[in-house]
Amino acid sequence: MPPSDASYELNIVSAEKTIEPIRVLFVDHTAQLGGGEIALRNLLNYLDPQRVTATVIVCAQGPLVDQLARNNHKVHVLQLSSHIAQTRKDSLGWKSLLRFKEIGASLAFVWRLARYIRKLKIDVVHTNSLKAHLLGGMAARLARRPLIWHLRDRIATDYLPRPAVLFVRVLSRVLPHAVIANSQATLETIIPKLRQTSATSHGFRVIHDGCVWPDRCEEAHDNGSTCIGMVGRISPWKGQHVFIKAAAIVSRQFPYAKFKIIGAPLFSETSYEKELHQLAASLDLERSLTFTGFVDDIASAIGRLQMVVHASIVGEPFGQVVIEGMAAGKPIIATRAGGIPEIVVSEVTGLLVPIEDEHALADAMITLLRDPRRAAQMGAQGRERVRSFFTMERHALAIEQVYEDVLRSTRTDSSRLNQETLERA
Repeated sequence: MPPSDASYELNIVSAEKTIEPIRVLFVDHTAQLGGGEIALRNLLNYLDPQRVTATVIVCAQGPLVDQLARNNHKVHVLQLSSHIAQTRKDSLGWKSLLRFKEIGASLAFVWRLARYIRKLKIDVVHTNSLKAHLLGGMAARLARRPLIWHLRDRIATDYLPRPAVLFVRVLSRVLPHAVIANSQATLETIIPKLRQTSATSHGFRVIHDGCVWPDRCEEAHDNGSTCIGMVGRISPWKGQHVFIKAAAIVSRQFPYAKFKIIGAPLFSETSYEKELHQLAASLDLERSLTFTGFVDDIASAIGRLQMVVHASIVGEPFGQVVIEGMAAGKPIIATRAGGIPEIVVSEVTGLLVPIEDEHALADAMITLLRDPRRAAQMGAQGRERVRSFFTMERHALAIEQVYEDVLRSTRTDSSRLNQETLERA
């Protein structure tokens, strides 16, 4: 079945391979393994080395550096002030944007990065996070190299402070040569009044993230018990508290059911994790709910679940864990917001529920627990949907096409400018 709106379906054209690989510099402000960094790691593993030579710059040491190095990717750490790098995006107000000390440190970083871009003879700069869009973007412009933003955050006031929303929306029209959005929902937050066809002609386009196909699919039971899980970073907006409240409701009808919260907090959000433990204890879920902490082998963890729950209380830009669950053949229960409806076909590959509604979430779980045959059918259809629309091969090919389009466009513009200059001389 095609994506929810056929007009947004990605049409990929296999371009002829260039004679020399395009030298692409990826810039990310963090080396922690958030969703954007995992998506970047996956992309790097699937780019065609005959078309792209990739180098990565991050602003601090972290797990991403080690993982990229193990896969023989070129990765460098260009240190950025820890205060800037660790500033959370939900605190980006006018005061934080205009702190003179931080502006000075940022400009020094931009200058060093621009020198690095010229030294490596980079063809295209590809930024992978909000801070990288700004800092890497200025460096790319200073080095006179084409810039691509890979937008993985919804630019909306339910996701970012209003000053940051206005700032990023303005910059998106003047700084990058192209903007890749990870979902139509994400794209519509940065150009809410522009139709998709017009957006594409202005260098904006949607390329959904891809999924690394699991090597195996394990039994959907953990120690013989039904197990329902939520996978991902522990954070208030991810909605683990809603999942816990729903689990308490389900447990009254299915006392044998087990629940898992798979993941760990990032960016100093450990206080929320403590609140979750307290909530679970208050609802008498200590024996049926497990907090696994960080899990390196996500495919195996998902494989042992009977169904995968996504409970974000604001619109998710995309939903990487959702396609991972579908690829493993699991039915999905998810909130109907953000990019999720572009992935999950309601009543076909899963069930969509309203945001922050534990009763609706519990009802959806109970529905599938009562009808395991229907749940299995949803899982099988979800797996085929991923195979058709969300593979890493498809994703990487589309990204490579953007590089070639941007280079072709900027070289054409440069040639036209040179010709006009000669004609005026």
